Formats: sequence, structure tokens, C-alpha cells
Amino acid sequence: MLPLAVPIILFALLVFVLLALTGVILLSLALRYRAGTARRQARRWVASLNVWMTSFSAVFFLSFTLLLSFWLGSAFGLALTGMCFGGILGLLGLAMTRWESRDEGLFYTPSRWLAFLIVFAIAARFAYGWWRATHSGSSVSAPSGQHWLITASGTQLSLAVAGGLIGYYLVYSIGVRLRLRRHEKRRSI
Repeated sequence: MLPLAVPIILFALLVFVLLALTGVILLSLALRYRAGTARRQARRWVASLNVWMTSFSAVFFLSFTLLLSFWLGSAFGLALTGMCFGGILGLLGLAMTRWESRDEGLFYTPSRWLAFLIVFAIAARFAYGWWRATHSGSSVSAPSGQHWLITASGTQLSLAVAGGLIGYYLVYSIGVRLRLRRHEKRRSI
């Protein structure tokens, strides 16, 4: 009876771990969406820190992908394309942000649709990575007529999505800092 109980316990433990991991991932996505749509006060030091840290991340990311492009030829191009697309979404996000000028300062609430789009991009990339990991044998020699999305490696798509996220947050943080500076100038006059 003991040898039969060990595989059942191991199987139950594996199922529990998979369910817990799924729960943690779903919770983190929900919390990311909630944080992305929260109303917040624009503070000078936070806005400046966001601009500097996101700029550092963008430079480091592009340097890394340039180095990586020696092994994956299109890595830098996809990362740069993702950053450009993310920058356009950042401009759209700034246009869709609700700005409130109060006595306490400038408040802003990011767009719920763009926050959902960002969380969806992260979730879609995770799901695609899982699908590629479980179906890796079938896509080794893809026919030449297939779409580039099917034949692209998971690394290249990860770089494009990461570039999009970095581009979005870089443009958005610069826009918040510029809007805050404009708000402070108007209040000082």
C-alpha cells in the first residue's frame, strides 16, 4: 500500500503547486491592473526618478539587445520596433489620462483601457511562452510560408514586448514630468 500512496501524494503535490502558481500569476496580473489605474498625485521627485530610471532601463535594454543581435539577428530591430510602438502608446496614454489640478497639487488617473492592454500584453507573452515551451518540437522546422509570428523565437517576441513596455513607460513618465513642470509654472505665476 505504501508504494501506491507515494505517486498519489506526488501527483497531488504537483497539482497543488500548479494551482498555486496559476493563482499567484492571476493575482499579480490583477494587482498590476489595479495599480496601473489608480489615481495618484504627481510629485516632482517621483516623476524625475521615473524618468531617470526608465531612461536607464531603456539604454541598458537597447545595449543588451544590440549585443544579443550578434546571435539573434533581428533582436535589436524587434526591440527598437517594440519601443517605438510603446512610445506611441505612451503618447496615447498621456492623451487619455485624466488630469486634475487641485489645491494640493496635480493628480492624474491613467487610462483603464491602456492599463488593460499592458496587462494583456504581459499575459499574452506568458501564455505564448508556455505554448512554445510545450510545443517546442513541432516548430523546429517551420515551413517558409508561415507567418513570422509563428516562426519567431520566444526570445525575439519577449524582446519586442519588453521594448514596448519600456517605450510606453519612458514616454509616459516624460509626459507626466513635463505636465507637472507646466502645472508648477502656472501655479507660481
